[in-house]
Amino acid sequence: MRYTAAFFCSFCSFCAVLTTTGCTTQQLQDAFDRTIGNTPLTTAEVASGLKEALIAGIGKGADSASRTDGYLKNALIAIAFPEDARRAEEALRKIGLGVQVDRFVVALNRGAEQAAAGAKPIFIDAIRSITIQDAWGILNGPEDAATDYLRRTTYNSLYTAFEPVVARSLDNVSATRYYGEIVTRYNRIPLVETVNPDLNDYATTKAIDGLFTLVAQEEKNIRENPIVRTTELLRKVFAAQGQPPPR
Repeated sequence: MRYTAAFFCSFCSFCAVLTTTGCTTQQLQDAFDRTIGNTPLTTAEVASGLKEALIAGIGKGADSASRTDGYLKNALIAIAFPEDARRAEEALRKIGLGVQVDRFVVALNRGAEQAAAGAKPIFIDAIRSITIQDAWGILNGPEDAATDYLRRTTYNSLYTAFEPVVARSLDNVSATRYYGEIVTRYNRIPLVETVNPDLNDYATTKAIDGLFTLVAQEEKNIRENPIVRTTELLRKVFAAQGQPPPR
């Protein structure tokens, strides 16, 4: 890696800050970000930095979602009863079948949690397809620009890969069986409009949406909080937000 004279001047200033007593953590971080920002930044580095940030966000998001209660106890991503069958949920609770409904909701979220454990490599492959041409626009876009780009360009392929994983997970925790029992009982109630929404599609969509929600949180955090930029490349790239692209 080559360093300019400006870099060494800035680095000396940074060292001086380090030796000054009473310096806050934020002051140290700001000084370091200014130092990194004085080195030439290339479009390739921008792309690499964004991919590094997204992969880190995906890792944290997938790890968080795949834990027990990762979906169920997180109000942002918890998967509720399918909207098309909410009237079935209400009717069954009224006739004393709330325990069965709750059991299904728990199993539904457990299925998503199991599926999330295998989501990381699927998302990482998609992240690696981000081009250099798109990178600078993403860097200077809104706080969820990278997450939005990833959603727009990869959602269909992610769904195709994710759906069978979710389906297997739902079967593993008996969510499919519980759901069938609930729908069958509801549809036997006289004069009700029958329901039978596609459980696999619903669970897959909600599971992916939940992961994107967590990734967006991580992206926002890394854009706004210098302390979480744990590598030199991330500090350098995100210190350049708002600047014109390199030539």
